[in-house]
Order: sequence, then C-alpha cells, then structure tokens
Amino acid sequence: MAYDPMTAQKSSSSFQSSLRRIAPIALIAVALGLFFAFGLNRYFTLETLRENRDALRMWVDASPGLAIGLFVLAYAAAVAISFPGASILTVFGGFLFGLWPGVPAVVIAATIGATIIFLAAKTALGGFLSNRAGGFVKNMEDGFRENELNYMFILRLIPVFPFWAINIAAGLLGVSLRNFLIGTFFGIIPGSFVYTSIGAAAGAAFDAGDDVSLSGILFKPETLLPIIGLIGLAMIPIFLKRFSKAAANLDTK
Repeated sequence: MAYDPMTAQKSSSSFQSSLRRIAPIALIAVALGLFFAFGLNRYFTLETLRENRDALRMWVDASPGLAIGLFVLAYAAAVAISFPGASILTVFGGFLFGLWPGVPAVVIAATIGATIIFLAAKTALGGFLSNRAGGFVKNMEDGFRENELNYMFILRLIPVFPFWAINIAAGLLGVSLRNFLIGTFFGIIPGSFVYTSIGAAAGAAFDAGDDVSLSGILFKPETLLPIIGLIGLAMIPIFLKRFSKAAANLDTK
C-alpha cells in the first residue's frame, strides 16, 4: 500500500487532538493516584484535626490571610482531583475560620475545584458520550438538559450523592458551564453551612473529650428537614413543566 502523506498528516492531527482532549483528565487521574500513593489522605481526618488543633489555631492567628488563601487552594485542588473527602475539609474550614469567613471560603473553593474537574471531564469525554449515547443514558441526558439548573441544584442539595461523582457526571452529560456554576455555588451553601458549623463547634467538643460525628449531625431532623424543603422547592418547576407538557399533549389529541 502506497504511503499517503495527507492521510498520515490527518491521522497525526487527529491523534494530537485526542491527546490534548484527554490530557487534563489524565493529569487529574495521575494527581489523585499520587495523592493516595504518598498517603496524604491520612491527614484528612477528624483525628488529625483533634491532634493538631492547637498548632492549626496558632497558625491561623499568626497569618489569617495566608491561612485562608492556602486553605482555599488546598480545598480547590482536593476537589479538582476528585478526592472523596470534601465534607472533612469543610469541617476543617469551620474549625479554622468559623462560620465567617469559613462558609464563603468553602463555597468558593469547592466551586472552583468542581469546575476544574467538570471542564476536564466535559472536554475529554463529554462529546464522545453525547455522540454515542443511546437508550437510558440518552434519555437521562435529554432530561438533564431540559431542566439543567433545577437538576444541578437538587443534586447538590441531596447529601447522598457524592460531590465528586456529580462533577464528573455533569461534564459527561453536557451540562452548560453557566448552570453548573450556579447550581453548584448556591446548591452547596446549605450543606457547607452545616458542616462548617460542625467544625466551628468541634474545638469545644474535642476539649470535652466528646466525639464529633458528621452523619449524626447531618441527619438530625433540624438539619435534614430544611434541606428536604429546599429540594422540594427546586423540584416544583420540573413538575410544572412536565404537567404543562402532558396537558399540551392531551389538547392535541
């Protein structure tokens, strides 16, 4: 078979394009692997916070601006590599900075990190999935696009869905950057407030020798009921839109 320079050039260009597309998600995967390989995950625990609380407080008191800046960078980086420990980091933020500026720092950092992995997933595989999806996946993608902002807000409010998984799934299913940012930023505020409150109260609990439980506080009625209420409000536009479509279909029959 004769060598065709045009075909070879096209193949090379296609390969380079694919390489550039998957490079961000590959780098993130490598960073996550190194994170666990070096055992950095062992520092993101409540026990670490308990053992180092005095040193951490002294550091924050000595350089509050630097401390909050490094915290935001570390939090955003951890979320960007999809480290499944965002709730612990939020508790750290509450312990270090209190509700103010702890909550804003957490929300901003989490949104930045989530956007990085979202864009990486969307760039690497989003188009591939959209072009080849069929059946259930295609129906899910169509439904997501129809009510993107509401779905994003609901997913962020419901505490049972992993934060990192939503970031990747939203990128794969073609959610717009605008709706992802709005749904993420505002959707994580209630949960961030809860976990930051746990961190703000953790110092007294540690000093008293009490245990700090994330699930125990999160699933208390006074915490869970307002979140359920917000989820219900976010679902109203979805139900109204479906009801309107159903009514329109009946009118045309």
